[in-house]
Amino acid sequence: MQNISKLFLILLFAAAALFAQDKKELEKRPFPIGGIEAIGKHVKYPEEAKKANIEGKVFVEAVISKDGKVLSTKVVKGLSKECDAAAEKAIKAVDFTPGEKDGKKVKATVTIPIMFKLK
Repeated sequence: MQNISKLFLILLFAAAALFAQDKKELEKRPFPIGGIEAIGKHVKYPEEAKKANIEGKVFVEAVISKDGKVLSTKVVKGLSKECDAAAEKAIKAVDFTPGEKDGKKVKATVTIPIMFKLK
C-alpha cells in the first residue's frame, strides 16, 4: 500500500509535465476525467518490475478522440516490457475531456508520463 501511495504522489508531481501536445495548437488540451488521480488508480506496478527493482518513467503517446475516448496508445520512451504495458493499460482505462481548437472538439495527441518508483 505504501508503494502505491508513493507511486500516486510521484504521478502527481509528474502532472506539471503531464501532456506535451504535438504541433497543432489547441485552446484546450485533453485531460483525464477525474484528474491525474484517475490514471493513478489504474496503474499497477508489475511484480516482475518490482522484483527486478526497475524504476523510472514511461512516456505514452495517446490519441484522444473528439468524444474523449483513447483511440490508441504508443510508448515513445519505455522502461520495461511490463511497465510499458501497465502504463498503456492505465491510460486506456480513463476517459478524457476532448481537445478544443477554434471552439470545436478535435482529435488530439498527447504524451503522458507515468512514473514507476519503489519505496
